[in-house]
Amino acid sequence: MGPFTDPYFWMAVGFAGQGLFTARFLVQWLASERSGEVVVPTAFWWLSIIGAAAMLAYAISRRDPVVIAGQATGFVVYARNLMLGKGVRERPEGAPIAPASATPAPHFDASGPAGPAPSRARADHDDPSRSERGRRLSAQDGPGRIIA
Repeated sequence: MGPFTDPYFWMAVGFAGQGLFTARFLVQWLASERSGEVVVPTAFWWLSIIGAAAMLAYAISRRDPVVIAGQATGFVVYARNLMLGKGVRERPEGAPIAPASATPAPHFDASGPAGPAPSRARADHDDPSRSERGRRLSAQDGPGRIIA
């Protein structure tokens, strides 16, 4: 009996894939804590791809169409995010990530400990400083950026 027919082999592959998925969140959390803002390091996407590949192999061995569809779709998303991250790292210093007209989501408050989050009921047009802050944030590396 070879390793590819041994159910314990595939169980180990599945657990390894799940472990990589857990590790990616730990990597992201530690990187965010270290930088003091929400960041998604490149290692997060590499762990996602490797974990998805392991989970996809496990799902195929189990002939589970639900997990196969989920992991195959995720694999494409993770690969695309790595490609997008490569473009961010190659961006010239000081070049904006987003157009100057971009504003953060209404529930997002980038001021952090400087003050409480604004009410979700208040629109951007009711608070001119909020939309100005959104323009300033879009011209610099803000939360959610991809770092190497």
